[in-house]
Amino acid sequence: MLKTLIKIFNVSRPISWVNTAYPFAAGYLVLGGQVDLLFILGTLFFLIPYNILMYGINDVFDYESDIKNPRKGSIEGAVESKAFHPKIIAASLITTIPFVIAIGLLVAWQVLLVLSGVLFFVVAYSIKGLRFKEVPILDSITSSIHFVGPLVFALAIFGFPAYVWPYAIAFFLWGMASHAFGAVQDIIPDRAGKLRSIATIFGARVTVWVSFAMYIAASVLVMSTGLAGTVVGLAGLLYAGNVAPFLNVTDKTSALTNKGWRRFITINYVVGAVVTIELILSFVTF
Repeated sequence: MLKTLIKIFNVSRPISWVNTAYPFAAGYLVLGGQVDLLFILGTLFFLIPYNILMYGINDVFDYESDIKNPRKGSIEGAVESKAFHPKIIAASLITTIPFVIAIGLLVAWQVLLVLSGVLFFVVAYSIKGLRFKEVPILDSITSSIHFVGPLVFALAIFGFPAYVWPYAIAFFLWGMASHAFGAVQDIIPDRAGKLRSIATIFGARVTVWVSFAMYIAASVLVMSTGLAGTVVGLAGLLYAGNVAPFLNVTDKTSALTNKGWRRFITINYVVGAVVTIELILSFVTF
């Protein structure tokens, strides 16, 4: 049992948990919520079960390409045997369904529809028969929804206030940019596994430039919201700076962008800290 739990833990990419839990938690509190039952259930759901579902399904249906990918089997993705796949699917359902039911009892049906839509895109990204991840551009859009979705769910709970949308749109652009850049490092193994992505179709150099442009656009959009947004937007330029060294990358050298992807993981925590500090300063009266 312990060995199984450890494997499921690794499948869920714990280093990335904060990327889905934080948007919901921050959005919920900023929009007027408090530390109540819905906040706790939502934060816990987007912290662990959501990631088990998202990455678990991805690992099961990407197995054939993952076993050819040298960066898998690390913090960037587990590679479990086919014999373990039924346990991954079971863990995804067992951890997700109870939370969705409990959350559904606390929100309006329209809000529950938003959550259902977010979960649909989580599943549609990887599952056989849909495989949005193999539809160029839609793959980046869907991947971005994985991370923006928790924030949009928080927005739905509070009636979609207009003043938050610039941040949500910027976050969406950030998500697309991040997926596109992350896909570049996998061009060679994805092509070997006969997988299509925004990077395999448009090539490494074009994809990196698109990613760079979207990072810039996201930062500028946030800066347009005021002083606090300017600080966050300037921090967001770290992402553009991270991909800039690879603007001339080729398909043959695409694997080198993994260096940037590993830095990306660290940058997430740095920018997240800046966002947190600005949120605190914005809502604390001295």
